[in-house]
Amino acid sequence: MNKLIVATSNRLFSLDVFRGFTIASMIMVNNPGSWDHVFSQLDHASWHGCTFTDLIFPFFLWIAGVAITLSFTTRIAHGAKRNQLLRHVFIRSLALFAIGLFLNGFPFGLITGHDFSWSNIRIPGVLQRIAICYFVASLIVLYSKVTWQIVWTIFLLASYWILIKFFPVPGFGAGILEPVGNLAWYIDSSLLHGHTYIGAPTPGFDPEGILSTLPAIATTLFGVLTGHLLNLKTLPRKIFWMLTLGCALILLGLIINRWLQINKNLWTPSYAVFTSGVALVTFTCCYWLIDIKKYQKWSKPLQIYGLNALTIFIISILILRLTILIKTTKADGTLSSLKNHYYNFLFQSIDNSWLASFLHAVAFMLFMYLIAYILYKAKLIIKT
Repeated sequence: MNKLIVATSNRLFSLDVFRGFTIASMIMVNNPGSWDHVFSQLDHASWHGCTFTDLIFPFFLWIAGVAITLSFTTRIAHGAKRNQLLRHVFIRSLALFAIGLFLNGFPFGLITGHDFSWSNIRIPGVLQRIAICYFVASLIVLYSKVTWQIVWTIFLLASYWILIKFFPVPGFGAGILEPVGNLAWYIDSSLLHGHTYIGAPTPGFDPEGILSTLPAIATTLFGVLTGHLLNLKTLPRKIFWMLTLGCALILLGLIINRWLQINKNLWTPSYAVFTSGVALVTFTCCYWLIDIKKYQKWSKPLQIYGLNALTIFIISILILRLTILIKTTKADGTLSSLKNHYYNFLFQSIDNSWLASFLHAVAFMLFMYLIAYILYKAKLIIKT
């Protein structure tokens, strides 16, 4: 983190609320009491399909796109030059990528039971993808007009569709959309050998891999284009177009699904379009309720969460990793992770294992809110 700034009142309240909802949801789905007892909507689809959990990451990229447009518009209006914005974008992207690598390696073998080696550290990741998408989308915004931003969005989706469906994979052929044999898997396993996600659907594949970053950039650009809609002067026209285009994207994503299934791991064009539509409709409702109708009190906790979304995400990952790696001695002399210890102590009295696991996720989310609230009361927004 390289900047501490005092919270101000000129932020788009509904965007902070939507960001807060997204980070709260991510923390909840990432922290069940037991991965053996997770409700289906609180886990990723096994391959094709889309659950509530599968909406969260594209929401983050979409929100980043909206923020790019609004931020650049404000800074340019205050006299910022393009080279200044470019320098800021480069430094921020580099910082995000570095933090992602740090989280992938943490705690670097310094705790007993944690194996670490630079030779097999995972290179892709959530923050790494956000960094790349933010950087490329920012370049497109800085060096092209709105029309060309639309063209770039379509080009990225179409290019990926052509590659994933028609480019032959050695030993498998073209158009394979299963975990093994698809082009994204082939590129990741070839170029990132030993540096991919160990929990992926198949070895060598990474859900935040190289090729699937192309449509993820398009997801960010959908947010960028929404930012331009928000800059329209006429309120009814703004709401009309946001809702209409959001519903159209949802419908288009479902139509594309007939030929290229909605798939988060592959970040298929149908997935990018569908989730961007859901994000747009959801945000428009938030915008109308919160910024237009001024129904704001109910959403204050989510706004507090959203003000320091990146910081809360990082802290949650560090806590989760430590509670899994730190061991405690049970009464019978065997070792157990700190997480299992406190989970059994606090939730073992609940007969329903699925409910207990869910309540743990909610409790962890509320604990992280406490940290967000402390930062808010201190009037701090920690940004890269």
